[in-house]
Amino acid sequence: MYQYHCLNPIANIGLNQFTEDYVAIDKVEGADAILVRSAVMHDMEFAPELKVIARAGAGVNNIPLDRCAEEGIVVFNTPGANANGVKELVIAGMLMASRDIIGGINWVQEHEEDGDVAKQAEKAKKAFAGCELQGKKLGVIGLGAIGVLVANTAYHLGMDVYGYDPYLSVDAAWNLSRHIHHAKTIDELYRECDYITIHVPATESTKGMIDKNAISLMKKGVVVLNFARDVLVNEEDMIDALIAGNVKKYVTDFPNPVITGVKNAIVIPHLGASTEESEDNCAKMAVKEVIEFLENGNIRNSVNYPNCEMGYRGDLTRITILHRNVPNMIGQFTAILAEEGMNIANMTNKSKNAYAYTMIDVENEVSADVTNKLKKVNEVLRVRVIA
Repeated sequence: MYQYHCLNPIANIGLNQFTEDYVAIDKVEGADAILVRSAVMHDMEFAPELKVIARAGAGVNNIPLDRCAEEGIVVFNTPGANANGVKELVIAGMLMASRDIIGGINWVQEHEEDGDVAKQAEKAKKAFAGCELQGKKLGVIGLGAIGVLVANTAYHLGMDVYGYDPYLSVDAAWNLSRHIHHAKTIDELYRECDYITIHVPATESTKGMIDKNAISLMKKGVVVLNFARDVLVNEEDMIDALIAGNVKKYVTDFPNPVITGVKNAIVIPHLGASTEESEDNCAKMAVKEVIEFLENGNIRNSVNYPNCEMGYRGDLTRITILHRNVPNMIGQFTAILAEEGMNIANMTNKSKNAYAYTMIDVENEVSADVTNKLKKVNEVLRVRVIA
C-alpha cells in the first residue's frame, strides 16, 4: 500500500488513475509520494519514507532539487503537458502587443454610458491602431515542447520564424517545421527579429539573459515576450528600454511590484498553463510517473536523476539503487549479490551529472541483510526493493 499527499489541488482526472493500492493522506508525514503544483517546498523537511515528488507542470524552481537528490528523492515534472495552453497565450500576447486591444477595450468601458458610443468609436479607434503579425520576424529562444509549438504556429500565421537552441533535442527537431530558420547564434536572433519570445528553463546561465546588453543588439521597437520564468529578464533594464522606446512592448506572465503598472508592459497574472486541459494533462502525467516509479522503479521525466527504464518487472524482484555517479559502483553491487548466490536476470545503469541510478532484476528474494549491505556501499543514497 502506498500513501500520497497533494500539496496543491490536483485534477481528479489524474488522481483517479491511482488504484486501491494508493491512499491519499492529509499530511506530508508518512507519504511515499508528494504531488505539487506551485507550493514552495524549499523550507520543508522530508521524511525517510518520501520516495518521489511529482510536479504537475514544467518549472521546478519551487522544489529543492539538490537536497532531494542527496536524500534519494526522485523529482519529476511533466514536460509538454501544458505546452499547448502556454503556446496559445504566447500568440495572444503577440496580438495584444501588436494591436492595442487592451487600450481599445478600456476605452469602450469608459464610454459605456455614452449613447453615441458607436459613432465616437469610429473617431477614437485610430488611437488604438497597430500592425499585423503576418510578414514580421519572430525569434524563439528555446525549442522545447512550448517553443516548437510557438514556432510552428507563428509560421502558419505568416511570420518569418527564427529559432535558437544549442541543446535542441532529436524529438524537438522532428516536430519543428522545416520552414523555421535556425539562428547560429542568439545575437543573430536579437538583430533580425521584430518579436522575441523566451522558452528556456531558469538556470544560472539563463537568469537575467535579457539584459541591457542583449536589448542593445535588438531592433528598436522590438516586442519581448516572457512566458517562461520572470528571472530570465532583468526587469530594471527592461523598464529603462521601455521608457526609452527601444522596446515597444514587454509581455510577461509574471506579475511583481517591479514591472506591474509600467507603461508598455503587458502583465498577465500567470495564466500560461491555467486551462482545464493543461491542468488535466499535467495531473495525468504526474500520476503516471509516480505509479511507474513506485511499482516498477522506472524513471521518466526526472529533473534530478537520469531517466532509466527496464519495463514491467513481472515475477522478478527488482532492486533499485540511487547513488552518486562515481566509478566502480556496479562492480560493488554485483559482488554483493554474487556473494549471496543471487542470479542477475537483467540490469541497467544510467547517470546524469553527479547522480546515477541502477536497476537490477534478480530471480531470488532479497533479504534485509543484502539490502543493508547495498546501503552501506559508499556513495549509495537509497536502496529500494520492489517485490
